[in-house]
Amino acid sequence: MAVHRPTDAEGARDCIADAVGSGIRLDIRGGGSKAAIGAARAAADVLDLSALRGVVDYDPAELVLTARAGTPLAEIEALVAAEGQMLAFEPFDHGPLLGGEAGRATIGGILAAGVAGSRRVTAGGARDHFLGFTAVSGRGEIFVAGGKVVKNVTGYDLPKLLAGSWGRLAAMTEVTIKVLPRPRVSVTLAAEGLDCAGARAMMACALGSRADVSAAAHIPARAGRPALTVLRVAGFAPSVEARYALLPGLLRDHAPLARLEDAEASRVWHAAATGSALSGEVLWRLHLPPSRTPDATAALDAMGCEWSLDWGGGLIWTATGDAGEEAARKVRAVAADAGGQAMLVRAPEALRALVPVQHPRDPAVAALEARVRRAFDPAGVFETGRFLGETHHAD
Repeated sequence: MAVHRPTDAEGARDCIADAVGSGIRLDIRGGGSKAAIGAARAAADVLDLSALRGVVDYDPAELVLTARAGTPLAEIEALVAAEGQMLAFEPFDHGPLLGGEAGRATIGGILAAGVAGSRRVTAGGARDHFLGFTAVSGRGEIFVAGGKVVKNVTGYDLPKLLAGSWGRLAAMTEVTIKVLPRPRVSVTLAAEGLDCAGARAMMACALGSRADVSAAAHIPARAGRPALTVLRVAGFAPSVEARYALLPGLLRDHAPLARLEDAEASRVWHAAATGSALSGEVLWRLHLPPSRTPDATAALDAMGCEWSLDWGGGLIWTATGDAGEEAARKVRAVAADAGGQAMLVRAPEALRALVPVQHPRDPAVAALEARVRRAFDPAGVFETGRFLGETHHAD
């Protein structure tokens, strides 16, 4: 396995063009924080984009930032925080979750994987804050899409297509994102002792209320700790004080609320957003309608799985110590029965070689996705085998 490290978009283009001509597959990586997701790619060379780093342009007044795709996420977050701003979709670093080191996540990798944290339920996902990019297609051609202004609706919205594509369409070399002002104050209120159904009902009521709750999550009882259902209210101090004062009355039929100290709130939100408090060897993300969450968690309980909720119940993190293929099939069935999908995030290599990362697609959707991939990558240079069942087939 060779490693190619271009230092600019032209170098990436040359690497990809050479791979097309030689019939080589390329595994696109930034910092490698998510390299352990999916099947092993031993037959593919690595296209390492970590040298494409640095902020190209940042205009705090316009709420727009452009950076090279290999720029570390931590570097960008520190820069915008110094200006009182933030990435509103709250991306997080997968490195520690997958047994790697912290700080290796890059902004290109975050957008390519569509990573978003607890605020996604109200602020939208990575795709909703992705304005434009420069990339190299599987044809070995540099192309540009989107723009560097927030209001840009001309032509096809390709940033939304590349967000969550996991490097199967193109290698992004530069990205432009929207940033937002950071709330001056953030308060977390918590209710103790609710079961899943009670927590989901409380979160739904809070998110639909005039209190303008920005995030809602639930951590079940574990290791002597009571179950916690948490709600976040953020903004300017007078507004936050007025809105969080409303919540105990609005939710009086559900459970009493208490304010969490900032350090404890930070710990709980990190656990909710990343699933990091779950100890099983195999870790999954289930996306499903929140109304079906109690049924799904009951099935997971019957399997002996640990779980936690984010996005008001629309996201379930679940972990199991059973690394067998049958257990994986059961988790997928739980998600499907609830009208959702399950993504395999962490597993031993043997299981990753058997179980696809992504939930099986409807045949019509899978065929459409394949046609889109062929349009960007007709030679299948980015088809590395990481996503089982999606090997490129030329027409």
